[in-house]
Amino acid sequence: MNELLKELYQEIILDHGKEPRNFGECETHNKSAHGHNPLCGDKVSLTLFVDDDIIKDIKFSGEGCAISVASASLMTEKLKGKKLSYAENMFKDFTDLVKGSEDSLSTIDEDDSLYALKGVKDFPMRVKCATLAWHTFKNALKE
Repeated sequence: MNELLKELYQEIILDHGKEPRNFGECETHNKSAHGHNPLCGDKVSLTLFVDDDIIKDIKFSGEGCAISVASASLMTEKLKGKKLSYAENMFKDFTDLVKGSEDSLSTIDEDDSLYALKGVKDFPMRVKCATLAWHTFKNALKE
């Protein structure tokens, strides 16, 4: 990966970490879940409003490292307005991406802002930070 691209990805993570999108709680929601990473103390709470198999609204709150917050922020941007089936595919693709097995991604490519978190694979302890919001999302769907 060239240096310019690495710098861009780092800027995306820092931007979403400092100014997260969709931070707070959905005014109306019918699904929610809480996640906690005891290894580093990251915490996230998600609220979603799902109607007719579409994520009409999704927000998160909590605290954690820049990677955890950026991942939650990017996730909410990407999943809002999407069908649940697409969101489940994106969950799989994202977890594969940050674990380093991105051979068959169908919902994420190099132009996607989520790709900024690809470098997490080089830091195994940070994979849990990047996937906390995503696993919390999956738990919310079970509600």
